[in-house]
Amino acid sequence: MIGQKRSAAAVFDIDLRMGTVALIAALMFAATIIAVPAIHAQTFTVLHSFTGAPDGANPVVGLTLDQAGNLYGATWFGGNTGGNCGSSGCGTVFRLKRAGSGWIFAPLYKFSGPDGLGPQGRVTFGPDGTLYGTTANGQGDDCSCGDVFNLKPPPTRPQTPLTPWVETVIHQFRPSPGEGFDPTGDLAFDHAGNLYGTTESGGYFNHCGGGLGCGTVYELTPSAGAWTENVIYTLKGGTDGTYPPDGVVLDSSGNLYVTSNEGYYDNDAQWGAVFELSPSASGWTETTLYDFQNGNGVFPEGGLIFDTAGNLYGATTATGEGSGGGTVYRLTPANGGWSFQNLYSFTGGSGLSGPRGKLIMDMAGNLYGTTYADGAYGKGSVFKLTPGNGGWTLTALHDFTGGSDGANPEDGVVMDAKGNLYGTTYVGGSAAASCQQYQCGVVFEITP
Repeated sequence: MIGQKRSAAAVFDIDLRMGTVALIAALMFAATIIAVPAIHAQTFTVLHSFTGAPDGANPVVGLTLDQAGNLYGATWFGGNTGGNCGSSGCGTVFRLKRAGSGWIFAPLYKFSGPDGLGPQGRVTFGPDGTLYGTTANGQGDDCSCGDVFNLKPPPTRPQTPLTPWVETVIHQFRPSPGEGFDPTGDLAFDHAGNLYGTTESGGYFNHCGGGLGCGTVYELTPSAGAWTENVIYTLKGGTDGTYPPDGVVLDSSGNLYVTSNEGYYDNDAQWGAVFELSPSASGWTETTLYDFQNGNGVFPEGGLIFDTAGNLYGATTATGEGSGGGTVYRLTPANGGWSFQNLYSFTGGSGLSGPRGKLIMDMAGNLYGTTYADGAYGKGSVFKLTPGNGGWTLTALHDFTGGSDGANPEDGVVMDAKGNLYGTTYVGGSAAASCQQYQCGVVFEITP
């Protein structure tokens, strides 16, 4: 599995998906775009350009901010090489710490195989103030199924910034009936300290992906220093879709909201879905809120966010009311259900070029995100969507060139208290033979 962002279950049909998406885009009629892009002057700065080893390479996830404004992230490759890791490396967790007007980069942990490899979700601060995350693979006793880990500073004051943090695997996934594996996306905590996430594979093994399963939603409950897993929902590949790519989001009542990528099982023609899981004394109840249908966007890989009014926002990677560059959408509670609205359709790119990460919203209600292979140079972009006059106006904050500024952001951006944006790109930046496409990716900042 080393060298793949997606699990085998999600990758096996990628050529089919790309061809189908291209056909859909070709057959769609031209539509009026809500607003034309505007270009505003921004300051773009590369904070760190990865080199492959020992700092890491090719991040497929974005960043996490702490209260002091320090940045934490993870890389898919780099770090330890050789042995279980091969020449590309097993991945790292890193920190960029503010130091006056600059930043100090330090790798916090380098995976080695048995402890996991290939982080595929952003690290998350838990109630105890330490970091939690997932790896998509890991050299377990019976499979490379991935794990959930905890990362904390060493118990004594480190003598050097390169002193590694302490990693503990709190759950290792197994290929057992009903069990999920290949965890993806961000983790989320509820008020009781329980941890929720998704897996792209596992569950009903006779469904989806040549018998690998359609994916699961799971809960990890802490007790006496240990964690107990409960699979709270298993996707079936019908209206609930398959391969949930980006974790869950919780509302104030403890309901979970999840996106799924597609729904091919039993000749289904879905292109992804948004569904809700509601807890009760007898278990969890699933309700499908929306099935995507071609022109409204397909493959909602970016997950979901809430606004203060309880509306859900997300993005799709392909199609839409333009030339197939993906969409940004909103789901609004209405009459006991949910009303869908396509807010913006990207016109550049084709195939799976649109947003792959979560959006963020500022206090004024503006949305920010990235596209994977859209933009002026076809290498991805950072964008802002501003509401007004019944529509949304797109502002291109940065178009990646594929050079030293990076290319192909796989995840969205975060914003600090001053309105600065931070993110990662999968490739671009420094060149190294061990990195994907011989480019190692970057961490960037955009200041208004």
